[in-house]
Amino acid sequence: MEADARYTPRPTRRFLLAAGSLILVPAPVLAASGPPPGRRLAFAVFRNGARVGDHLMTFAGERGAMTVSTQVAMTVKLGPVPVYRYSHRAVERWSGGQFASLETTTNGNGKIQKVTARRTDGGVIIEGAKSGKITAPASALPLTHWNAEALSGPLFNPQEGKMLKVSARRVGRETINGVSATRWSLTGETQIDDWYDANGAWVALRGKLPDGSTMEYRRV
Repeated sequence: MEADARYTPRPTRRFLLAAGSLILVPAPVLAASGPPPGRRLAFAVFRNGARVGDHLMTFAGERGAMTVSTQVAMTVKLGPVPVYRYSHRAVERWSGGQFASLETTTNGNGKIQKVTARRTDGGVIIEGAKSGKITAPASALPLTHWNAEALSGPLFNPQEGKMLKVSARRVGRETINGVSATRWSLTGETQIDDWYDANGAWVALRGKLPDGSTMEYRRV
């Protein structure tokens, strides 16, 4: 399927993996949700109603001691011509009920970005080409969306390694794509809504890009 001709690559890339976080306030170290049924989350990704790619997460281990692997692949076209290709890989580890580490590699039209993060006694050490080396609060988590319990503490961008600033608000239960789910609304630097089912599994995402277009994740 083809994307709208008004596509602007940079804002879309920023939204996919960087948009949204909480105002940085003191918070306890947060625990992870358990693995979803089937140990995988798969989404079709749409922009303005046109499918542009896929987002797959797989889960190994049990609640609080998991490895979460992410693969994202997207291609945006103008007519039949690809104008933007995007891929992202991440490995997120949890140990003893706490976030332990993250490694990501992102390729946006040939531009490679790598980020690493690890939790220490003094905080979360994050390193990326854009962010440099920073020490985030011990409660900081990557915004990888799957963990609803993360939405009450500071988050960082897993693609660029930067702390993010938005507010999160639990809106309530709704039906989306045929599933009854709780919606969380993130506002500030961006506008994103995430939905989670009764078991806490991530089921959908919808948000506005800076160019006015809409990005949507539909679970498959």
